[in-house]
Amino acid sequence: MKIVLMGTNDFVVPMFDAILNAGHEIMAVFTRAPRPAGRKQILTPSPVHDWANARGLPVYTNIRDYNFSPDMIVVASYGVILRDNVLSSAPCINIHPSDLPRYRGPSPIRTAIYNGDEKSAVCLMQVTAEMDAGDVYMRREFGIGENDTNSDIERIVSKIGAEMLVEYLSNPSGYAPTPQIGTPTYTRKFTGADEIIDWHRSAREIHNQIRALGAGRTKINGTDVKILETRVENDELKIIMIQPAGKRPMDWRSFVNGLHGAEIKFGE
Repeated sequence: MKIVLMGTNDFVVPMFDAILNAGHEIMAVFTRAPRPAGRKQILTPSPVHDWANARGLPVYTNIRDYNFSPDMIVVASYGVILRDNVLSSAPCINIHPSDLPRYRGPSPIRTAIYNGDEKSAVCLMQVTAEMDAGDVYMRREFGIGENDTNSDIERIVSKIGAEMLVEYLSNPSGYAPTPQIGTPTYTRKFTGADEIIDWHRSAREIHNQIRALGAGRTKINGTDVKILETRVENDELKIIMIQPAGKRPMDWRSFVNGLHGAEIKFGE
């Protein structure tokens, strides 16, 4: 089967690798243009861009360059709106990491963790002009552990998504499209402001915030810190890893030792 791939983030790479290894012909790979990264703001290609280059596949970073007639278009975490010229050129499917119509939009995994959900699903769906509103061809449920982070769930989604895509592409006509049922809910992009910890929230809510976003920002004894890893034990928040401003990450005990016995004051 002749396929055009569209994706950007690193957790998409195992899915695209599985499609390539299944023997399909990759006509082109579309991904986001290189973006500044790091302190020196060096233009850096996306993980999918690097993957395609390493395998000698043609890469495009502007959707306006699309001029193909494949058998199938596969989209996963691309981040670009597809216009009619793309959608009308071939059947177009997408891997979406939520139990649609719940959590449409840009951050379904982070939102599920932030909200403390104990399960979610991966949906293989038809791409339509309306965001994440297409019919669903396949759905696979998975559990979310109480300490799972965004990276943990991305790895789970990568594995499940790769299996679903290979299975579907081997026999697309064998899967009937099913309309999404229920009232849609929508996610938003999280920002740095979402990392700020409100110490009036419960231990579980703060824990979910940190594992969803990768860090929680606050002050401890007047020092700006990022809390990187936590646990909840007996309804109390236990800090595991922390990073004071301008320093490397350290375990909580090392940080406390550096306070030389001073009373610990959170948010001050």
